[in-house]
Order: sequence, then structure tokens, then C-alpha cells
Amino acid sequence: MAAINFSNALGIHPSAMLLRATRAEILANNLANADTPGYKSRDINFQAMLAGEVASQQSLGMNRTQQGHLSGRRKADDDILYRNPIQPSIDGNTVDSQIEQAIYSRNALSYNSSFEFLSSKFKGMKGAIRGE
Repeated sequence: MAAINFSNALGIHPSAMLLRATRAEILANNLANADTPGYKSRDINFQAMLAGEVASQQSLGMNRTQQGHLSGRRKADDDILYRNPIQPSIDGNTVDSQIEQAIYSRNALSYNSSFEFLSSKFKGMKGAIRGE
């Protein structure tokens, strides 16, 4: 019988929450710069990044044998894309506040649902440890 560990029990949800938090930062930055001339709206391709996380968890990981070695994880900055505006503004700003707010709200809802799922998983594991 295999030992239960967090990666088996929780699946991809911790990585999904980290990606959603990163996306929330990017979207909040877009909203904060809605009136900045020349600012380009940015976002990440969440599905592609999550698929990359799944692939990296299923493949062989990199071991750090020395403290000076890099961890081998990619930064989200490598995957940040620019959003094409529906109606570009005269000053070159590509942020559409209503679209950004809708995407931010959807992202927040997905983050909360992943959080609730993880919370229920932890409650179940805690109950299993107690023998309930």
C-alpha cells in the first residue's frame, strides 16, 4: 500500500491556486493602469500554464545538489501575453475596464472554488488521521 502524500491527495489544485493568484496580480495591475497612456493590457494563458504544471509534475523533477543551483521552475513572466483590444484608445492604452473586471471576477471565483476544494480535502484528511 502506497503512502498518502500531499501531491497525491491534492492533485493539481495547489498549482492552480498559485497560477490564479499570479493572474489576479496581473489583472489588478491592468485595472490600476486603466488610465495610463500607452499601457498595454496583459494576461497569462491559464490553460497552457496549468497544462505545463501538470506535465512538470508527471515528469522527472530536477534535484538541487548544491545551494547555488537554480530551482528549475519557470517564472510566470515568461508566459505573460498582451491582450488585443476590442476598441483601442487614442492614447495607446489597451485596457478595457469592464472586460478586465469581468475576467478578474471570474478568476477570483475560480480561485475561491479551488480554495474550498482544498479545504474540504484537508478536512477529509484530518478526519482520516483522527479515525473518523
